[in-house]
This record gives sequence, structure tokens and C-alpha cells, in this order.
Amino acid sequence: MRSVWVKTNSAEYPVHIQPNLLGNLAGQIQLSYGKTSSVFVVTSPEIWELWKETFLASFQKQKLDVHPLFVPPGERHKRLSTVERLAEELSRAGARRDTLLVAFGGGVIGDMTGFLAAIYMRGVRYIQVPTTYLAQIDSSVGGKTGVNLRTGKNLIGSFHHPVAVFCDPAILSTLPSRELRAGLVETVKAAALADATYFRWLEKNLDQLLKGEEKLLTESIQRSVKIKAEIVAADEHESGPRMLLNLGHTVGHAIEAVTGYRSLLHGEAIAWGILAAVSLSVERSVLPPSEAKRIEDLLFRLGPFPKFRASAKALLDRTAADKKHLQKSQRFVLPVTIGRAVVVEDVTPPELLAAIQSMLRLAGERGV
Repeated sequence: MRSVWVKTNSAEYPVHIQPNLLGNLAGQIQLSYGKTSSVFVVTSPEIWELWKETFLASFQKQKLDVHPLFVPPGERHKRLSTVERLAEELSRAGARRDTLLVAFGGGVIGDMTGFLAAIYMRGVRYIQVPTTYLAQIDSSVGGKTGVNLRTGKNLIGSFHHPVAVFCDPAILSTLPSRELRAGLVETVKAAALADATYFRWLEKNLDQLLKGEEKLLTESIQRSVKIKAEIVAADEHESGPRMLLNLGHTVGHAIEAVTGYRSLLHGEAIAWGILAAVSLSVERSVLPPSEAKRIEDLLFRLGPFPKFRASAKALLDRTAADKKHLQKSQRFVLPVTIGRAVVVEDVTPPELLAAIQSMLRLAGERGV
């Protein structure tokens, strides 16, 4: 089993990565954390239908009862009302402080379960068992939890770390191709902002990753998680270096919000957001055009990405609701070379508008 440790001022926990780990999940939990009074699994009906036999067999071996709680798929269900309903179901089922929650799903499930764990009885333990590539490499790690408001994404939440993350690359075998490609966008993001060697590895191995080659997927998960763990260790609460992980997210979140979270997958929106950031970096002469082209080329090898309907002004206005927005300018993550990015705090509305317009032109030319 490969393991990456996340170490912050308030928490320390492993991210375990192993094919077919799900079949022995309960044994790993018991071995590491002892017995618990009850286990509640927050998941979607679709994921549960695919994997419940494997999941339940593991817990039956340990003579543990499992109580599934269901959330419909989709970002539009990532709301306080959903978390309130889940909390009511926990209460009616007699969940106590020593209850263990399991987030068994993608990023939406993980974010909501973490937030539920943070606030139910003022905090209970939870583990992450991410089922999408994006969740395995990114959203399950770092302790960010939360839900959306109509005015913006993840505007209500808390930092509440899991006690462990269990990544099973074999689960990705049932992932639709589009989901895998969208998840790999975050891998490109991680490499572009922090690891030039990894970026070259992705350029070499991307075609095999897209085919679901398990050994390469396992390595890519480990390398991506290591990048995030190192950044989180340096800045647990996103007051400095951790903001680098938002490369592409300012415009990407605006695209998601303007399109009602229905037209694009998260990774697809982030891909367009990264392309906007690349455009702004080139315009500011901080990123060489040759390196911008490598980032664009690698992203479009994951595409084609869907077109979407949105005006440049609507997207610009929506960025004002972003958590990174400052009083008179926009905090923004810009790549300066492959393997390094910086956070700037002086991006003006005209600059950002021009970058969005450039991205929209590219979307018109290369989107589908």
C-alpha cells in the first residue's frame, strides 16, 4: 500500500492508495482507529448500487452495521438544506459522538460529509473514500468542507480534516471517460503550479492514463496527493501558499455558477479557468508563450471540453462573489513557468475581462 501523510498544525492523517482497497476497508479502519458504535455512509444511490456488495462484505467481516444515507448526484444538491436533512437522519438513527461518518463518493459528497461531520454534535470523526479521480487527488485531502450558496460556490463551510483517506484506483474502472478526463485537469493543474518533472511525466503518459492503466493511475494519484499535502502542510487555512491550489478556480467557479452547475463538470470548468489564467499570464509577460502552449496542449489532450453560454461581463461580475476577491482588485493565481505559480493581488477588472474574452474565443474555436 502506498501512503502519503498530511501533516498540519491541527491534524495528521494518512492518504492510503491501493487497488482493490475497498474490499478490506473495514479491516483497515478497525486496525487503525478501533471500534466505533456505528458507521454511517453518505453516498449517492448510483455509487451505492455499483459498490455496495464489496463495501458491505468488508464491514460484515468485522461485524459492523452500516447505515447508508443518500444524496442525489450533482452540484445543485450541495446545499445547507441537504446537510440539514442528513443531520436529521443521523439524529433519528441515534448517531452519537463516537459515530464514524464515511464519505463514499465524489467531491460533492466529500465536501458535504466533511461539513456534516464538523457540525453534527459539534464534531464527529469521518473518513474519505473518494470514488472519482478528482476527489482522490484533490478534494478529499486538506480538510476543506462546505456547501454552496446561490451567490457562489463553497461560501459556507469549515476546515475539518478526515482521520484518513482511502483511495482505491480500481473504483475508477466504472468511471465514465468524461469524468476521468475532467479529473485529470486537476492533475495538470497540480503539476503546472508545483512540479515540472511531473508535468513532463504527464505529457509522456497521458494517453495511457486516459485508458485507465491502473499502475499509472496509482502513481499519478500518489504524486498529485503529495503536491497537495506539501502545500496544505505549509498553509492549513489558506492564508498564503495554499491559495496556489486555486489556479483556474476563480474563473472556473464563475463558469459553474453562471451555467447553473449543469452544463460542465467541475474539472471542465476549471480547464477553461486555467486557460484564462494562462492568457492573463502571457499578457502580463510573466509566462513564456512556449510554456503557455504546453499547458494548453496538455489540457486539450484531455478534451474536447464542452462549450457553454455565458457573456464575458456575466463571468466577470460572478468573480466578485469569489472568496479570493479583494475590495478593489482580484486576487488571482498566475503560472509563471511550468512548475511554479504565484498569487497576485493587483488584477484589475479590465485585465480579467480581457482574459475571460480570450478564453471565450478559445472556447468558441475548440469547445464542442
